Amino acid sequence: MVQQHQDPTFTLGRRPVGLTFANKEKSFGGYTLFAPQTSEGLVYLIDEQGEVVHQWQLPVRAGRDAVLLPNGNLGYNGSHRTSANLYPAWDLWHGGDFYEVTPDNKVVWHYEDIFHHHDAQWLPNGNLLYTAAAPLPADIAKRVIGGDPRCDAPDGIIQSDVVKEVNRHGDVVWEWRAWEHLEPENFPVHDIFDRRHWPMINGLSVTREGLVLMSLRTTSGVIAVRKESGKVVWHAGPDVVAQQHTPVELENGTILVFDNGNLRPGVTSPHSTVLEFDPHTQAIHWQYRDIFPPAFFSPYMGSAQRLANGNTFICESAFGRLFEVTPQGETVWEYIIPYFNEYPAHLSQGIIPGKQNSAFRAHRYSANDISWLK
Repeated sequence: MVQQHQDPTFTLGRRPVGLTFANKEKSFGGYTLFAPQTSEGLVYLIDEQGEVVHQWQLPVRAGRDAVLLPNGNLGYNGSHRTSANLYPAWDLWHGGDFYEVTPDNKVVWHYEDIFHHHDAQWLPNGNLLYTAAAPLPADIAKRVIGGDPRCDAPDGIIQSDVVKEVNRHGDVVWEWRAWEHLEPENFPVHDIFDRRHWPMINGLSVTREGLVLMSLRTTSGVIAVRKESGKVVWHAGPDVVAQQHTPVELENGTILVFDNGNLRPGVTSPHSTVLEFDPHTQAIHWQYRDIFPPAFFSPYMGSAQRLANGNTFICESAFGRLFEVTPQGETVWEYIIPYFNEYPAHLSQGIIPGKQNSAFRAHRYSANDISWLK
């Protein structure tokens, strides 16, 4: 176990960090990959004992996360140094500087889009699927409802979302514009949000059928889009999810999502849950919440991954807590990211002050997934 320096003004830094608990009999084991948001481009791979077994150094800090690709390389979503300047919080969640690197840190592919934000998926065919911002046409922007009009941009521009798929040459091979398929009146912005970004797609994945799952942050919802037509085939709204992230289809066809829990209707004490729901009936098949619900809460970011042994691996992003639970909700492994640092000055001096150990997502892999690791 690692212990941070005892700083009386730094609450997170006074808590135990590193591996805090492990039940090897019930845990999936394997290796965990994470890219701290403020670790200046360092990506860590740790074993089940919480020891670093490999690390990478990328040229820019993490915009979002890093993943291990089937060929053994690392796919990295970096924060572009000269990204677009769209609104004050933009630099907090944009990425736009993508790298594929070998285990020995050799760059084999690089792609940039200064309008990229939040999630990106490295597809099996080698393409990259990601979300970019684009201004809403003025006539559609007038139809966006909800939100706090006092916080509107001075120029009245509302950013929206374009989901793009690019090939290895950087050519756009598929594109979906939110405003061409979503009616603003059916996707109102939460009252406390500004209306600078609608509906803010913060999570993407692709189902076995080829549907693209999209998580809508400022309206609370998950939609499934058919690529051929662009049509939304189902929508789970704020009666199911609240400020959610990272929807993914499981083998049985249900959807697993990290449900942050901000602005959940009728709930006065915010807390996060991990939900597994039927996309057609929207019935909840399984959920995890802490026995004392407020003890598990990430107001932003977050991920959940179903493991081969039936357990679920969870990233409680805001507090750098990575843990694994059984289907019965028993925690069998827990690790607190021990790497604290501040965001760049223009972010840490107002939008998100103080030292952070957060990670957008974390990923668990078996030993068979990492054949190159000696």
